[in-house]
Amino acid sequence: MLDHKPVSLADQVYDVLETDILNGKYARGDVLTENKLCEILGVSRTPIREALRRLEQENLIKESGRGSVVLGISESDLEDIFTIRRKIEGIAVSMAAKNATDEEIEKLKSALELQEFYLNKNNAEEIKIMDNRFHETLYLISGSTTFYNILLSLHKRVQKYRKASIQSNSRAKESVEEHRKIFEAIVDRDCQKAETLASQHVENAYKNILRKD
Repeated sequence: MLDHKPVSLADQVYDVLETDILNGKYARGDVLTENKLCEILGVSRTPIREALRRLEQENLIKESGRGSVVLGISESDLEDIFTIRRKIEGIAVSMAAKNATDEEIEKLKSALELQEFYLNKNNAEEIKIMDNRFHETLYLISGSTTFYNILLSLHKRVQKYRKASIQSNSRAKESVEEHRKIFEAIVDRDCQKAETLASQHVENAYKNILRKD
């Protein structure tokens, strides 16, 4: 059941469905019908239709005669996403090393230290949350709204695979260690090193996903 908040009901429905699709709750090929979603979410058809329309525009679902077929993120999509991230995430992190203020570095440090704390506690859910915060902060302190929007969207679209990766303690540890090295390069204002480390971090994440698949 959704809360009827000032944020539009269609936005709430969209957020819930997008998260459920990207997290894998609805698998590729599943069919979503307006009647069933109305029943599950406790809302009328109007916000459901608007949310489904937006999801179709994002290529996460496809309309059919029997309802909305879930497309989700295919293996081809996944490859494309990581190809793009490899190309531009390093550039964004290089920009972060150049542009970050002391206050922004402290925010990045906080996200990293909390990630390390939850790693020691083997708390995969909190590790994922702090991983999100670390990357979002990196993109933000690049100083580019364009890089921020593109990279945040791409990072979000692979959350199902990232969740599975983080639940592997060995990869979670490696990922946090890679974050630590990226952070240190940013503190040192070493733009080239920060770029190289960030690109390698993305490559390592993708290789880990392929191994698990």
